[in-house]
Amino acid sequence: MTTMTMNDAEALELESSELSLGDNHVELATESEAMEEGMPVMASAPISIPAMLCDDKLLEEIKAIPDKMGFKIGDVAEILGIKQYVLRYWETEFEVLRPKKASNNQRMYTRKDVENALLIRKLLHRDRFSIEGARNAMRELKAHVRKEKDMNQVYTRIDNIHDSIDALVGDIQRLRQLFK
Repeated sequence: MTTMTMNDAEALELESSELSLGDNHVELATESEAMEEGMPVMASAPISIPAMLCDDKLLEEIKAIPDKMGFKIGDVAEILGIKQYVLRYWETEFEVLRPKKASNNQRMYTRKDVENALLIRKLLHRDRFSIEGARNAMRELKAHVRKEKDMNQVYTRIDNIHDSIDALVGDIQRLRQLFK
């Protein structure tokens, strides 16, 4: 039996080839590029989910969620095609999956809970993540969404400041016209 050792170059190559949740976002490829590379052709606008977490099947599943105020655990289990006890287990493992309980102590899932459950199922079943890996991916996604929300607030504030400056410039120009 021979033992294999990894030199530094191989270790670096392995490390750089691992999946990461960086700021790599879904980018729309042209239809011909996508078909050449065997990628699915996306018809929608870019979304703010890191590329490794998003695929067409997930988007279709999210669009297929019924438009209801709340979902019971049986409804969610049916949508996901899993058993109810699996959902209850996921609630213990993923902090993003915390349905409210009704007065009769039944779980009531929101649409956002169902979307998160679909993403968790995708990570675990299709992408073959471990529970820990999926948990980390969900944490990264949560941080990414928070960062994006903060950036949107900054852009809004900059736009408001820009509008105020434009208004001030207009006022100054009107004052100059009065004093000429």
